[in-house]
Amino acid sequence: MTQANLPNPNDATDDIGLTGWMSHLVELRSRLAKAALAVLLVFAVLLYWSNDIFGMFAKPMLDNLPAGSRMISTEVTSNFFVPLKFVLWVAFTIALPIVLHQIWAFVAPGLYTCEKKLVLPIIASSYILFLIGTAFAYFLVFPTVFKFMANLTPLGVEMATDIDAYLSFGLTTFLAFGLTFEVPVVVIVLVRLGFVTIEQLKIARPYVIVGAFVIAAIITPPDIASQLLLAIPLVILYEVGLQLARWAQPATDESSNREFTKD
Repeated sequence: MTQANLPNPNDATDDIGLTGWMSHLVELRSRLAKAALAVLLVFAVLLYWSNDIFGMFAKPMLDNLPAGSRMISTEVTSNFFVPLKFVLWVAFTIALPIVLHQIWAFVAPGLYTCEKKLVLPIIASSYILFLIGTAFAYFLVFPTVFKFMANLTPLGVEMATDIDAYLSFGLTTFLAFGLTFEVPVVVIVLVRLGFVTIEQLKIARPYVIVGAFVIAAIITPPDIASQLLLAIPLVILYEVGLQLARWAQPATDESSNREFTKD
């Protein structure tokens, strides 16, 4: 057999690599399909009550509008699509544990033991804190902001908010406060991975306080009430993260090396 006819070992290696990538892509597609199916199933269940669910969402504003005021729809299709959009958001939030589980099942085989021990508590606590943040926005921030804005309405001006604008405001506020309540998790992860130390975070405290009010001024309505309701919890949660991070400081090199093994 001549040298030209000898099989090239690089070809076999390339085939194995291509097969591996294809199997990962197939699994990723399967995981994403299951996650999307979970969201769609929850959406289908909630669809019948879409108007009632949106009514609950709009209640904090409607309860604080001046007598005789109401929400309006300036687009022909808003009355139909806006409740559906909100129900889709609710469905995604409810199905988020399943979505995260599918993501976890895809990435878990490539993680070290110590990383697996860290990821699962982070996912669970992040989801719970996000729900607490949205509940905080709904039960405390919404009534406070809407009552404050209603009292500032000039004489002779009727306060009538567009249904689409209210959806945008509400979801933005939910997202802002949901992410704000993730601050303790972010602090713990940064300390646990060794990116920062607790002492460095303490030194950064004044900058965090200023940054909290800057962020609140950017993403909340231009009233002091809503800005304080975002900035103060942000600072408090930062302090909570600092206290909890004491228990999450990196282990010694020797014990850490023992954990860096894959199952």
